Amino acid sequence: LNIKVVDVPDPPETVRVTSVGEDWAILVWEPPKYDGGMPITGYLMERKKKGSMRWMKLNFEVFTELTYESTKMIEGCLYEMRVFAVNAIGISQPSQNTKPFMPIAPTSEPLHLTLEDVTDTTATLKWRAPDRIGAGGIDGYLIEYCKEGTDEWIPANTELVERCGFTAKGLPTGEKLFFRVTAINIAGKSIPATLTQPVTIREIVEQPKIRLPRHLRQTYIKKVGEQINLVIPFQGKPRPKVTWSKDGHPLDPKEIHIRDSDFDTILFIRKAERHHSGIYTLSVHIESMEDKADIKIRVVEKPGPAHNVLVKEVWGFNALVEWEPPKDDGNSEITGYSIQKADKKTMEWFTVYEHSRPTRCTVSDLIMGNEYYFRVYSENICGLSEQPGISKNTANIQKTGLINKKYNYKEHDFSMAPIFLTPLVDRTVVAGYTTALNCAVRGHPKPKIIWMKNKMDLSGDPKFLQKNNQGVLTLNIRKPSPFDSAIYSCKAINELGEAVVECRLEVKAPQ
Repeated sequence: LNIKVVDVPDPPETVRVTSVGEDWAILVWEPPKYDGGMPITGYLMERKKKGSMRWMKLNFEVFTELTYESTKMIEGCLYEMRVFAVNAIGISQPSQNTKPFMPIAPTSEPLHLTLEDVTDTTATLKWRAPDRIGAGGIDGYLIEYCKEGTDEWIPANTELVERCGFTAKGLPTGEKLFFRVTAINIAGKSIPATLTQPVTIREIVEQPKIRLPRHLRQTYIKKVGEQINLVIPFQGKPRPKVTWSKDGHPLDPKEIHIRDSDFDTILFIRKAERHHSGIYTLSVHIESMEDKADIKIRVVEKPGPAHNVLVKEVWGFNALVEWEPPKDDGNSEITGYSIQKADKKTMEWFTVYEHSRPTRCTVSDLIMGNEYYFRVYSENICGLSEQPGISKNTANIQKTGLINKKYNYKEHDFSMAPIFLTPLVDRTVVAGYTTALNCAVRGHPKPKIIWMKNKMDLSGDPKFLQKNNQGVLTLNIRKPSPFDSAIYSCKAINELGEAVVECRLEVKAPQ
């Protein structure tokens, strides 16, 4: 007969917290020495805030491992934890409570680590506090340096630095060193902030500094086609490295020329175009120290014409003209408009407004019975637009109070065949003296005139100049010679008939 006495197990032993985080903790323990005569099936865990009597269960199903991660805790609050062992008979007594612990996390990395100064044995660093500090606060900062090409980080401070700045001393002269800064609190070290470029430990006589001329501290304006020649002095020893960029991109060396010296830099554009407008960034730097300046360049030209010019309203001797700003402002603010009017009969343009700011105007003192067109020039700092915007409709100034009665009458027919009112007269002239033959003709429609010499058409002969002034016909003969003696005739032709007159011209040699 075998009798086996079984019982609940003893409590787990050596219960402790091995590591903590912002809201978590790792709990470990060892199995009980006596399992109650039955195998251990698992464990139950509880936790509570220090000083409280209320324990909170962490699991409702038995946990078989010997390591447990407790989560969803409050950072900065003290906790205690305990563990129960479970077998087939039941649950053990609780283990000893863990030592009080606090969930806490290291800070985030320090921000904006920069090199402020360097000499032949020292380097001065500055930075900003981490974004996330948490309940643990910051005990201080650890500054370390490492020679280029090695992985050995050497502490530069023996005690933690509380402020966000430190001068590392006793550095090896001539070496290139990387620097990093780590924030430290009760939870440990943060991720380090590291300088991206190595620092050469040597004395810098003069820090880089750009001396931006006063006229470049505001927007620099040039017209299309003009030269851009910017001379910008700077200082720094040894000679700083100079870099240019436009809107964050490298410059095009085919269009923009850069020349650097020990004390200034020159940006030159032979012929400015609109696309050269933008923000040009000049940077001068020595090692990790840098100075920057932004130069705003705007290339402008004359604007386009005013858009959609319309006569909106006509009353009395006035007309309201409206328009829209030009589609192209020439890369410059529109400073005003110039408005002109023209009578439809003459189309002679007269200015009625200059430098007008609104996009509408009232034109007064128009003449009754006339019809007017309007045109609008846009204006910016370069001047008036090349072309105007012309009104799509007209302003017709009606005669008020008058009624135009049209009478029915038969229109007179002025059509007639050509008839000479004044004939040609026989003439005798002296050779070498310009002479003229004259006659007068009437006819409707206006007749075509043909001058002839001995029945031969004179059209196109440069010696003979033909004129027709309201039906008075003249044939000028330049410096006639005896050879020009002949019978001259003038023929007038229209669709209703024709008429001819003739005369004899005798040219005598001078006596």
